[in-house]
Amino acid sequence: MNIVIRPMQAGDLAAWARMRSALWPDDPALPHIDDVAGLLHDERSWSFLAEADDGTPAGFAEVTLRTCANGCDSQPVPFLEGIWVEPAFRRQAVGAALVRHIGSFLAARGFHELGSDTGIDNEQSQAAHGSWGFAEIERVVCYRKLLEP
Repeated sequence: MNIVIRPMQAGDLAAWARMRSALWPDDPALPHIDDVAGLLHDERSWSFLAEADDGTPAGFAEVTLRTCANGCDSQPVPFLEGIWVEPAFRRQAVGAALVRHIGSFLAARGFHELGSDTGIDNEQSQAAHGSWGFAEIERVVCYRKLLEP
């Protein structure tokens, strides 16, 4: 199977929002449409679509520039905010193709590292990151304290 990776376009908004909803199911679907429309015009973010030969969306990835990221030396640093592969296309190196494409894209723009993260209990994502060439830097536990007005 041949996979083509290309930048997201306005015509991809519905498929992109649908895949984002699958990746982040706890977020309401409607804001995904607004989010993806905004990302198309954000100069500090890049979004990519993986397509099968027939044009079927196979997955997507989003990268933003962050001011800093744990374990990264450069500032700003590109950060893999999300990556999703449709179930029918999993175990076919679609995620790896997206990460390779992003790496080449960023290197051509002078960046030398890419940050990412995943949940401490998401072993599938941790394994995928390792297979894509990411090195685990650290593990953290995050806290929040609600403040009374």
